[in-house]
Amino acid sequence: MKDKIVFPDINEQLDLIKRGAVEIIPEDELIKKLEKSKESGKPLNIKLGCDPTRPDLHLGHSVVLRKLAQFQQLGHQAILIIGDFTTLIGDPSGRNSTRPPLSPEEIEENAKSYFEQAYKILNAERTKIVYNSEWLGKMSFADVIKLASKYTVARMLERDDFTKRYKGGMPISMHEILYPLAQAMDSVAIESDVELGGTDQKFNLLVGRDIQKEHGSAPQVILTMPLLVGTDGVEKMSKSYDNYIGISDSPKEMYGRTLSIPDELISSYYELATDVSKVELKSINERLKDGKTNPRDIKRALARKIIEMYHSEEDAIKAEEEFDRIFKKKEIPDEMPEFSFEEPELGILDLIVKVKFTSSNGEARRLVQQGGVSINSEKITDFKHIVKFDKEKILKVGKRKFCKLSAN
Repeated sequence: MKDKIVFPDINEQLDLIKRGAVEIIPEDELIKKLEKSKESGKPLNIKLGCDPTRPDLHLGHSVVLRKLAQFQQLGHQAILIIGDFTTLIGDPSGRNSTRPPLSPEEIEENAKSYFEQAYKILNAERTKIVYNSEWLGKMSFADVIKLASKYTVARMLERDDFTKRYKGGMPISMHEILYPLAQAMDSVAIESDVELGGTDQKFNLLVGRDIQKEHGSAPQVILTMPLLVGTDGVEKMSKSYDNYIGISDSPKEMYGRTLSIPDELISSYYELATDVSKVELKSINERLKDGKTNPRDIKRALARKIIEMYHSEEDAIKAEEEFDRIFKKKEIPDEMPEFSFEEPELGILDLIVKVKFTSSNGEARRLVQQGGVSINSEKITDFKHIVKFDKEKILKVGKRKFCKLSAN
């Protein structure tokens, strides 16, 4: 017989659970669930659904993963649902068009990468992994029709992105209508007590509550977390917008990208992407407002903190020293990729694309026109400039991209 788990005081649990959360629906039900859990010594099932559509995670993904880890700290059961079945279908997830479905092999590879990165945040031994193909793959067409009868089209069109697309005359496929119901069945299958998600997932999470009721189960409480704004200070963090800080990024990349965030995001990054205490967070916010502290100093500390979380304190120190050497003293890094070409010379735009510093000549041209390209510290302003490979040269593009061009 397992020992009864001793949970922290309810107020202590709520204090951590509420940190950074946007909504808890409904909060009174969460309190009742926590009280019952504490009395019985049985942990709550905390659900987080993950569709492995991409193999890499960034700090934006870490927001809900960290909330799941906090529930683990309190003694509750973290359940990661890998949407291998739903990923085969594709989900709009608030976008204006559906995501393309992936092959089973791509899903498996992405899921493996997801685990490796997620376990930098979660306690692997206390995380339960389940695949929703286990139950969704067994449903017959009659089962799907029966499930669809539990929800109306009018209710489904209340989903914000569906409403916008419908009014804009944009198509909505039937499988997209069924997707929230499939996600809801995940909650039924694992007897979810609390489901986590970003604010863009609120509708789907609420559908889960309704379908659980239809199956005679206690409805889950939903907890939504904010979408972390990316380093551009405008869009939510996404690889598509190139405004992300990757969990698997090198310390050097993490440091540079963190220092590029706007000052107004410093507080939210500390709150949502780190473990600083409420007292520390209050102190940081006071320093940001006092007018005496340079926000850059607080941002540097944030960069070190993030690197320590995913790498080590030693790596954080080295990354800061490297950054200072390059940007404060205008030096070049100790290590950089090296390229040599069969051609005796190349146009500057073709060269930038060939070393993969940009994906197109158009983007390379903009960088040249903006003064962001130099060779051996000499700025290149002519986009028709020809680079001769007659001797070793250093190409710099933007603030952080360097490479060595070897002589033939």
